[in-house]
Parts: sequence; C-alpha cells; structure tokens
Amino acid sequence: MNTTLPVLTGIGSVTPYGPLAGLIRAEHLEPSVITAWATPGLRRAFLVEPFRPASIVQGLKTRRLDRLSAWALVASSLALRDAGIDLGQMDRSRIAVLFATGFGCVELTEAFYQSAATNGWAGTDPITFPETLSNAPAGHVALFHDLRGPNLTISSKSFAAESALLQAASLLLHGQADMAIVLAGDTLTQAIYEWYEAAHLLSPACFCNEPMSAAGGFVPCEGVVAMVLEPVGRPAAHSYATLGAGCWASGGDAQARVRQLLGDVQLDFTICAGNGAPCASASLTDSGRNLVGGSVIIPARPVATGMGEAGGLLHLLLALSTRPGRGQALLSGASAHGGYAALRLELS
Repeated sequence: MNTTLPVLTGIGSVTPYGPLAGLIRAEHLEPSVITAWATPGLRRAFLVEPFRPASIVQGLKTRRLDRLSAWALVASSLALRDAGIDLGQMDRSRIAVLFATGFGCVELTEAFYQSAATNGWAGTDPITFPETLSNAPAGHVALFHDLRGPNLTISSKSFAAESALLQAASLLLHGQADMAIVLAGDTLTQAIYEWYEAAHLLSPACFCNEPMSAAGGFVPCEGVVAMVLEPVGRPAAHSYATLGAGCWASGGDAQARVRQLLGDVQLDFTICAGNGAPCASASLTDSGRNLVGGSVIIPARPVATGMGEAGGLLHLLLALSTRPGRGQALLSGASAHGGYAALRLELS
C-alpha cells in the first residue's frame, strides 16, 4: 500500500470559459442565449462555444463521437500537458481513467432512439449505438492515450465528481495505479433543458437578459474538466493541491461526519459546491460555516452549480483559480435532496 497522499498536478478543461490547460481566468460569466434548437422564447444557459478539437490536440479525430467524448479527449490531453507528463516514459498499464457524468453521451443516445422511433429498430445506425454508452468517454480517453489501467465511470446521484476523486485517490493509495486522470462533465441537450424547465428547476435568469441573482433555481451548464492525480515526488511536478480524507452519503448528520473527517485539522478555506442545489444553500454549506469559524468561505459559482452532479471538478477548478492563498481546505458539496460530499485538501 502506498501511504503517500495523491497530489493534483495537472488541469485541463472544456467549459464555457473555453478549452484551457491549467487554471482559468474565473471572471464573472453570464449565460448565453440558446440558438442550437428552437425555444418558445428567450432561453439561456452556460454553453461551450463550438471549436475544432483537432486545433487543440493534433491528430484528434472526433467525427463520429458525441461531444462529451470529444471534450473528454481534449480536456485529458490538456491536463496531461499542464502536468508535464510524458506518457512515453510511463507504464501505461498503471494509469487509471475515472469519468464522472450525470447523463453520459445523451446527444447520440437521443439521436439513436429518435432514429428507432422514425425508422424502426432495423433502421437504426449500428455504428452509433456503442457511442451511446455512458462509459464511452472514458474508453476513448484510454484508447487515445493507450492507457491500460483501471477504467471506471461513475454516475452517483449528486456527487459523481467527488466520488470519482475519492475513488482515484483510493486506487493510488492502495497501489492499484501509479497515476489517475479524473474527468467530470455533461453536455446540455434540448431534452434535458426542457425537462429542467418542466420540473420548475430553472432560475429566472434562464428566461431573461437580466444578470444572475440570488433567486432560486439554477442555470444549466455543460463542459468537461480533467485533473491528473499522482503520488508526490515526480521531478518538476507542479502541485495544485494534495487530497486528504473524504466522505459522501445520501443523508444523515452532515456536521458529525465532517467533524470526524477533519479531526484536529484547522481549516483556512471552505469551498462550497452546490451540485444543482439553488445557491448552494443546502445543509452542508451551513455546517461548513459553523465548523470552520473565521476561515474564508469560497462560494459556489453558478456556472459550476449548473453542471449538477458532475460539477465538483469545476467547483474545485474555479476555487483554485480564485483562492486567496495556501492552506487547508474543505470541498463541500450538497444536493437539494439532503445528500452531501466532503473532501479535505491542502491547497499548494
């Protein structure tokens, strides 16, 4: 067993901020008007602007891929670039890929079923079907980079990204992998957006050009964030943060669990993740405020909250981009349904 705590050494992302390696300029971001499909009036969301993946990653071919798989390939490549990893010098059978998502490759899933409804099952495209599976992005990342270690896709309710981070850390700590690429994200489609609207989950900012407010609801978001985790010690490796202990649950006494998680650690920061909960006002955020006393609270950002259960990595990326300094941090996520997740980090 490896007792060295995992270190976050590389970041890549494809988000409404654009495709980027490393930290982003986390300036205020307003939703964009949806034009990809017809809407019954003004509708807004945090959208990824179209771009050519091959212009970012040389040799990348994505013609038959769902956008989620294409973004995962770009984000993972940017994260490896940011970490300064030369895969040719590593044992690729010891590199894990973990992918967190709420909806998976929903674009091609929708297209496949719409084709079946129109043409019958015999008229569907068999080449499309494998690309409808939720684990397709993780598979494409492994194939493109020739990674043969553990390959997992997580879709746990509300805390998929946090769960993926914890599982990646466990693989490294138990000697089942030497490095892990952790990804999290979703695409936004017409069907998903219309479901959010029918369920009355959307913020008033989705229906007007007014700036974001503290009103209830959330603005949907899309994108993929990738992070490289590895043990400490690689020469020239840059450390963004070290992962400590973590926990997650669907309910229960959040304060008691977080107190147990922290032990004697005195926090400097609390990073609040909403994971779809309006304004990140769920119980764990309040618990975090009560637990950490005078430490700095880094609030949830609407763009990350809008990615729902896969938004944990984007919350962390935005916090790393805006944090006031180094120190011990608690990444705390809470859903609107009483679930929560928490990870203890040492920000470098």
